[in-house]
Amino acid sequence: MELKDILSRCDHTLLAQTATWEEIQTVCDDGIKYGCASVCIPASYVRRAADYVSGKLPICTVIGFPNGYDTTAAKCFMAKDAVENGADEVDMVVNLGWVKDRRWEDLLSEIRAVKAACGGKLLKVIIECCLLTDDEKIKLCEIVTDSGADYIKTSTGFAGGGAVREDVALFAAHVGPHVKIKAAGGIAGLQDAEDFIALGASRLGTSRIVKAVKAMGV
Repeated sequence: MELKDILSRCDHTLLAQTATWEEIQTVCDDGIKYGCASVCIPASYVRRAADYVSGKLPICTVIGFPNGYDTTAAKCFMAKDAVENGADEVDMVVNLGWVKDRRWEDLLSEIRAVKAACGGKLLKVIIECCLLTDDEKIKLCEIVTDSGADYIKTSTGFAGGGAVREDVALFAAHVGPHVKIKAAGGIAGLQDAEDFIALGASRLGTSRIVKAVKAMGV
């Protein structure tokens, strides 16, 4: 696979709690230079980053992150606020306690409400695979498909596990045709990226691919 094709699927990510504006600027500069799909950054930097890139690169942010147990009203506010500040894409974390309680209708209603709050912008739903059984993952594939969300996403990267090949393959077998797949967390290099794309991932949430390309002197 061509390097530019891999980079065009990367949400170049910086979500560290200590992220500074100087670091966010660097991520934005690299995202533009390497033709990334977006930069995924903390919500507090969205407005400044959107002004900084001036339409040259989509801005993605996260809500209900990383634990997912905010109220639905809070998640909707965060999504609306992010979009008003210039976010083009929103990645939300589902309520994992509700998954364990099998509150399927509540999960579906929440994702639909957040999708509406996004005002037509892309919504990616993080289900945190490392904390779930395969049956729970399959049920969430069904719920995300029914919700109208645009993507299902493997992981936050903050729960002790990231994307694995088996989960991306499972998603590909169980989501509807309009739902795309984002693999995130632990994507260490170009071979990982190619493997996840081959299994069905349309997006890769990672900070390491651009770093690897820069290390190659590209």
